[in-house]
Amino acid sequence: MFFGFSSFHDLRACIARDWTPKIGDPGFTGWLTVLSYLVCLWLAVLVLRRRPAGAARKLWLVIAGLMAFLALNKQLDLQTALTAAGRCVARAQGWYDSRYIVQLAFIAGLVLGAVLALIWATKALRGHMSHNRLALLGLAVLCCFVLVRAAGFHHVDRLISADFADMKFNFWLENAGLVLIALNALMLLRRGR
Repeated sequence: MFFGFSSFHDLRACIARDWTPKIGDPGFTGWLTVLSYLVCLWLAVLVLRRRPAGAARKLWLVIAGLMAFLALNKQLDLQTALTAAGRCVARAQGWYDSRYIVQLAFIAGLVLGAVLALIWATKALRGHMSHNRLALLGLAVLCCFVLVRAAGFHHVDRLISADFADMKFNFWLENAGLVLIALNALMLLRRGR
């Protein structure tokens, strides 16, 4: 038994009914955001090559890993695959009608994890905060964006899907975090010369 399915193949077939790997956001702003993630990844690697000390090194390692994952996720739409998998498991195990409790617990876990990570990072970076403040703020903005998208509440989705300057508000929110991270990396690289 595999999460209520007789085999992994059956679970995969169920997920495939709701999700197939394809370009998730093929428009200009989608590709621009992917490029922003890749630029932040490149800048984080450059910062890491300067061998920052202690917690600052861990912060930039996390940023590099997160940027790589989020660039990939932006176009593969992996969160939709996760949602489809959850829906399939909920139906197979018979708790689909009670899924809101699980969704709320999942979102609460994400929020708690993000808050704890940011608290830890703030304390760990105490001696290096002035040099990494913008990156941490950028991560907080990205965490807010990811949590809002994960919550998927329809009224919130309508709000962040609203246009501002002919682009969706979610584009601005997501890229604001990336700009802060990139600015911090550029400041560190400039200072290190």
